[in-house]
Amino acid sequence: MIESLRLRRVLGHYPTGVVVIAALSGVEPYGFTVNSFTSVSLDPPIVSFCAAHTSTTWPHIRAAGAFTISMLSAGQERVCRSFASKGADRFSGIEWSVREGGHPAINGAVAWIDCELESCHVVGDHELVLARVVALTTNDSDGEPLVFHRGRLGRVLT
Repeated sequence: MIESLRLRRVLGHYPTGVVVIAALSGVEPYGFTVNSFTSVSLDPPIVSFCAAHTSTTWPHIRAAGAFTISMLSAGQERVCRSFASKGADRFSGIEWSVREGGHPAINGAVAWIDCELESCHVVGDHELVLARVVALTTNDSDGEPLVFHRGRLGRVLT
């Protein structure tokens, strides 16, 4: 049997990008931090991420049926922590705007992807979410992405 703490430590050696998944459900914005984001297919354009069963935010975003993914930039550690916190107004003090798709996008991110929910699959203690990309854009700056590695936030050194 693999202990979850050991699995987390070992997998922590693999760096991941950090994104915020956000949607408007009614008039309320909902969002949470994810580091399990990845591309699945180019044709059709599909991306995926995982949402914990214990998340109280994911049900609101899932019900919206669409959302915006903001790829955080290296200077957005505070944004990452805000959207990872429980029980707080995650959007408080965070600069964001509503994208063409109608969902919140974090200002200053390196890229934004508007998606429609394709399917969800229960896998262990998470839902594996597949989403169809309907629009995307990058920030005009040459910003670096925020990276999560070995339990810490950082940047890519090139």
